[in-house]
Amino acid sequence: MVTKSISEDALAKALHEIDDQGYTVLADVIPDKLLDEVGEALLKLERDLEIVPAPNEFEGRQTIQIYNLLAHGEPFSKIPIVPAVLPVVEGVLDDGCLVSTLSSISIGKGETAQPIHADDQVIGLKRPHAALVCNTMWATTDFTEANGATRIVPGSHRNPEWPVYGSQEIESIPAEMKRGSVLVWNGSLWHGGGANQTDEQRVGIAMNYCAGFIRQQENQQLGIPRKVAAGFPKRLQRLIGYGVYRNLIGHIDKKDPRELLGGEGRMRSIWDD
Repeated sequence: MVTKSISEDALAKALHEIDDQGYTVLADVIPDKLLDEVGEALLKLERDLEIVPAPNEFEGRQTIQIYNLLAHGEPFSKIPIVPAVLPVVEGVLDDGCLVSTLSSISIGKGETAQPIHADDQVIGLKRPHAALVCNTMWATTDFTEANGATRIVPGSHRNPEWPVYGSQEIESIPAEMKRGSVLVWNGSLWHGGGANQTDEQRVGIAMNYCAGFIRQQENQQLGIPRKVAAGFPKRLQRLIGYGVYRNLIGHIDKKDPRELLGGEGRMRSIWDD
């Protein structure tokens, strides 16, 4: 499977757009084969796990969400380290960033618009602030205004206020994109899933990251069986938390947690001479 990487010019453009407007769209960066594999795996999980919509308006009463996808191995383990996307996230945060949560969001017929929110809202720091969260939405189907494309409020990552939950007065635009494209945004950006007025599912992958010093939304170390994590590429092991941030945060008795997976994990503490 050939997975595109991102050029220096494209990376610079994407980072400028995220800094300026809070988001960018990376067009046509995910190969069809990977999207097909992910789609088939999601349908199997939905059947096997008997997933049903959540009983609340935020997750969606007509929306199927499947969490902790990395616990199920491939093809989901390919998602966090796609080279067309990860460098953008690292540019917003840094290369010590972590996987916060990996889930699927399938918006069904008749779903209403999700309340506008910011993904770092629960952290509660005074706004605006340095990026703590950088999230991505993979379009595994076309995203249109009619079928529930993510709605965004450009520039809102700089707004000193939090969005008022459930407000009907917040103006937003749809982030329309073709299958295989990825929306990347600063976690402070105001946004929300759109309403689906069509007869088809709008399926996306929420591949979300956080700074290395922030607690992950999903507990990756406990949620992913250690045997599964041991088979991940080294970069993904680091991304789910088997590593040490800036030679200090996350160590175990001054040892690298990656040793728990059977890998070499020697570390040099920030305090060592």
